[in-house]
Amino acid sequence: MGFAAIVVAAGSGSRAGGDKQWRAVGGRPMVGWSVEALLSAGADPVVVVVAPGAEPRAAEALASLAGWRTVVGGATRAESVRAGLAALDIAGDSPVLIHDAARPFLSASVIQRLLDALDDADGALPALPVADSLRRGLNDLVVGGVERDGLWRAQTPQAFRLNTIRDAYAAWSDIETPTDEAAVVERAGGRVRLVEGDARLMKLTYPEDFAMAEALLPKTTRIGQGYDVHRWGPGTSVWLCGVEIPHDQTLIGHSDADAGLHALTDAILGAIADGDIGDHFPPSDPKWKGASSDRFLAYAAERVVARGGRIINVDVTLICEQPKVKPHRQAMRERLADLLNLPLDAVSVKATTTEGLGFTGRDEGLAAQAVALVELPV
Repeated sequence: MGFAAIVVAAGSGSRAGGDKQWRAVGGRPMVGWSVEALLSAGADPVVVVVAPGAEPRAAEALASLAGWRTVVGGATRAESVRAGLAALDIAGDSPVLIHDAARPFLSASVIQRLLDALDDADGALPALPVADSLRRGLNDLVVGGVERDGLWRAQTPQAFRLNTIRDAYAAWSDIETPTDEAAVVERAGGRVRLVEGDARLMKLTYPEDFAMAEALLPKTTRIGQGYDVHRWGPGTSVWLCGVEIPHDQTLIGHSDADAGLHALTDAILGAIADGDIGDHFPPSDPKWKGASSDRFLAYAAERVVARGGRIINVDVTLICEQPKVKPHRQAMRERLADLLNLPLDAVSVKATTTEGLGFTGRDEGLAAQAVALVELPV
């Protein structure tokens, strides 16, 4: 069954700290989850209702999707829904799903249940039975109970035929503010059916709700490894894992030649299959001449965050005859923890020699290898 959809994303989101519809959940703007779910289920068109001036933000947030368009909403949710309905140029008996952008985890099964319910009802909404005990309170004291039998937690999207919801809004008195579209259709005498909702279809309202939403996302863990080598040359200090160590030589390279940070940067990029350090910071580019490798590592970490992921732990091994790493190891761990926003116990730095074998054993250069464990949304 073909259908259209309206995603209401014009609110201020003040309780969540403002502009929550554009805030990232799982590495993507929250509004994008709902728009993609509706498009994937066959919605055509999808109208995204935004605040005045927010069209560029919608274009950026939904750049990877096609089949949607924006319309400017009003000061209230009802005004925004009316604006979305006015923008639809479809047959009057076509189903329309009206959804809050603040409910990102919309499933195809919920959409199908809503569409099926319109066969013998004027509207449909997903709902969950109230499971908790309910109490009335006054001044922080319990003053009575509420019978929960027959009580439901209403969710969105809510489904109606286009003419049904348009006519119901035309009959609604502007003196009142409707709680949702189901209330508008009920007031007009329509029958609204309850269908099985989804606990994951929670509304993200407060800052702590976003942490819960991130926890609900299915995750996968990936391991990346990195390796880097630099030769010794004339100098008075060497940079290793973001710490400058006085030494009678330095490592030669295009940047600051911090082999520890280079190996770790490659490990993180490898964990998210995002190329290597040379792809992002080519040595042929003069602007990276003498650059601090802190920038490379911070960039790799930002790439993880942009994917909705997090770095779980890292482990770096420096392979050299000199300098002595142990006196500086704690400072290195602290520097890496700071750069990656990790607890100290998630950062390991070790050193070893090759017992006089190979180029490191001959004191011709220094090598570093690193491993990073990253968690990403599926």
